[in-house]
Amino acid sequence: MRDFTHGNEAGHIFYFSLPMLMGNVFQQLYSTVDSIIVGNTLGKEALGAVGASFHVIFFLVSLFIGVTMGTSIIISQYFGAQDHEKIKRAMDTAYLSLFVASIFLAIVGVLASPGILRFLNTPEDILPQAVTYLRITFAGISTMVGFNATSAILRGIGDSKTPLGFLIVATVLNIILDLVFIILFGWGIAGAAWATVIAQGFSFIAGLVYLNRKHSLLRFQFRKLEFDRSVFVLSLKIGIPSGIQQMLVSAGMMALSRIVNSFGTPAVAAFAAAGRIDTFAGMPAMNLSLALSNFTGQNMGAGKPERVVRGYRAALAIASAISLCISLVSVLFGRTLIGVFNSDPEVVRIGASYLAIVGMFYIIFSSMFATNGVIRGAGDTTYSMLNTILALWLVRVPVATLLSRRFGTDGIWWSMPAGWAAGFLAAYVYYRSGRWKRKTIVRGRSPSP
Repeated sequence: MRDFTHGNEAGHIFYFSLPMLMGNVFQQLYSTVDSIIVGNTLGKEALGAVGASFHVIFFLVSLFIGVTMGTSIIISQYFGAQDHEKIKRAMDTAYLSLFVASIFLAIVGVLASPGILRFLNTPEDILPQAVTYLRITFAGISTMVGFNATSAILRGIGDSKTPLGFLIVATVLNIILDLVFIILFGWGIAGAAWATVIAQGFSFIAGLVYLNRKHSLLRFQFRKLEFDRSVFVLSLKIGIPSGIQQMLVSAGMMALSRIVNSFGTPAVAAFAAAGRIDTFAGMPAMNLSLALSNFTGQNMGAGKPERVVRGYRAALAIASAISLCISLVSVLFGRTLIGVFNSDPEVVRIGASYLAIVGMFYIIFSSMFATNGVIRGAGDTTYSMLNTILALWLVRVPVATLLSRRFGTDGIWWSMPAGWAAGFLAAYVYYRSGRWKRKTIVRGRSPSP
């Protein structure tokens, strides 16, 4: 456990974010290893199938991701206020509600996969493989949701290190199973999907075992879980805007995918490969944002908003320095990075162009995430949702639609930094207004206006 209400702000945020960053790197290796092995052994059509499935999966699990983010914020504020009873109630309620909801999601996902992929203009030559990958992934979606919930609970009490070990082992397991199922057993794209599901299931079970052995406060006993209606309502109030925000982000990416799909299989494969690299590039900013949200939650719960302001400035400086380094790598080595996934010349050309255009603007992306991290951590998730609507649906998607008609796929890529710039500007203006300080759930003392 880590108490953020005392000590150096920059050190707390940086060292808390490191295990989360490493954990997310290994978690993303699930899908990245799938893409590399699939793209090099099964071809660009299979790579495109994995890429086409990714945005659909993320869209349908986004609401659950948002609710777990809300749970983490609530627990961090209860932890800052030292209310242990409420922490346990929040954990129990999160597990029960997410378990029931994930079963419903699995059924919907399995049944709706073909229709969703056809709506997204998925090319016919990759459609059957995309349907197979998507259905298997949804069949095991409860393991993904369960592990994300466990990680969110641990982050709320300041523990970002524990999930890392589970993810490292699970990632190694995923790589081994990929090679066994795809190359040795010849299961094709279905093997990649099953490898990911099994690895995620291992992470979830390992997380539950750890809770039972190491944290008496957070012990998981399914038959003794207690549903607290008031905590559930509060978690929905905080989590649903975050979930809707995540869904809007994913829906925006699906809208971009629909435009990309109209340019054919090489563009779909390039978007899949570049998207994997882009995800890694954005991880430092996203994890600093998560760390800043938990830092903000604890300090607002303890009535110390002045520490939040200093923490925000520190996180912004750290994120900017890292983003500049990542931009340099993306722009200079784009063709080499795309070539790892698939050697087709057209795929490499389109993917490298993506990294050259988008990679120049990661500093704006990181600034937007840091600012939103403070706002979310204070409990004001509604504004973050509205900001996402602005950045995605009023800027990125319209710009992509218009520019793609004139500049092809490059026009789509330019829409992404345009959306980030709009999102950062709106978030920063709101941050400067100070209204987020009055949105805290638990008050150690009244925050300054």
